Amino acid sequence: MTVTARKALLTLGLFALTGTSALAQTPAGSQSPAVACGGDLATFLEGVKSEAVAKGIPADVADRALAGAEIDLKVLSRDRAQGVFKQTFSEFSKRTVSKSRLDIGAQKMKEYAGVFARAEQEFGVPAPVITAFWAMETDFGAVQGDFNTRNALVTLAHDCRRPEMFRPQLLSAIEMVQHGDLDPATTTGAWAGEIGQVQMLPEDIVAYGVDGDGDGHVNLKKSAPDAILTAAKFIQSLGFKAGEPWIQEVSVPDQLPWEKTGLQPGMKAGDWFALGVTPRDGDTSNSALEASLVLPQGRKGVAFLTYPNFKIYLEWNQSFIYTTSAAYFATRLAGAPPYQQGNPEPGLGDAEMKALQTRLQALGHNVGKIDGILGSGTRAALQKEQLKLGLPADGWATPDLLNAL
Repeated sequence: MTVTARKALLTLGLFALTGTSALAQTPAGSQSPAVACGGDLATFLEGVKSEAVAKGIPADVADRALAGAEIDLKVLSRDRAQGVFKQTFSEFSKRTVSKSRLDIGAQKMKEYAGVFARAEQEFGVPAPVITAFWAMETDFGAVQGDFNTRNALVTLAHDCRRPEMFRPQLLSAIEMVQHGDLDPATTTGAWAGEIGQVQMLPEDIVAYGVDGDGDGHVNLKKSAPDAILTAAKFIQSLGFKAGEPWIQEVSVPDQLPWEKTGLQPGMKAGDWFALGVTPRDGDTSNSALEASLVLPQGRKGVAFLTYPNFKIYLEWNQSFIYTTSAAYFATRLAGAPPYQQGNPEPGLGDAEMKALQTRLQALGHNVGKIDGILGSGTRAALQKEQLKLGLPADGWATPDLLNAL
């Protein structure tokens, strides 16, 4: 599976349980590998079985895994819905980083202190980072999805829209059956095949699964130790560096080279400090690390420096709002205070945002799909136009900017 495909699948962590998918289409200009799909279901399943056996899975295991498999029309309905994620950072973060979740998160870190200590010792990932994902994905295991996992993956692998993404997941699910870690008849999860308290895909469970409770199995649905340690090993695989920060709230001066803000390389934290960017916690010890200055709602709103470890959030989920909220959540669990919201300028509604994207596209910018989302492509295009207009290039879309264009 390509990195792009895997990242697209990971994006479902935010949307799969709510029925709102942000799964990306195959990027324009790229070529998807030819993967068998569609047609008679029995014939399709025979092909899956043959591939599983070729990978070393016993035929009787493949038969048991696929016996009674059927197409789930509700899965196809969720997949076709392709809802989009349009909340602002303040709206989403206030809803997801709630006092209740913070309290429960603190309790969980205390309850499983030994497991979290092992996670940090073996994989370098601190408890707050894992706990924030645990909370945001399933409310600590309370909401894991009720779709039959085997049928969901059969449905999406059989469907010809993105079989190259889902057939490997189906094969890995069969391997989980072989290990005794998935019951094809009873295991349930999200509509896109994610399983357990941290909502991971079968391919990643097979690759990074850890038996945290010593029962000989990796059960991310019922075992918190398994979920915690598997998440830690997976996060480590995404490039998390032990002992380094991931995000830090800062205050910004009135004047900055705003065109250098956003998720782009080229600056170190010390460069930003020298320009007057000030950490709220006063910690400037990471001056030598690369850092991006992100302004989720423009220069008048909350501001964060993101460090190299922030990249693991973007690998886990491609939504900028989700990743920033998850990273902020982890800092709160680590003891940081609530962020200073500031006084951001009003943003654009859906119709206005689409009109802005259409205008930017007409000006020659590649903003991707006209979807009403202030994503990275739209933000980068905005910064270029703000520079042309002599405006602070903070990438925040406002009614005044739309009028100016």
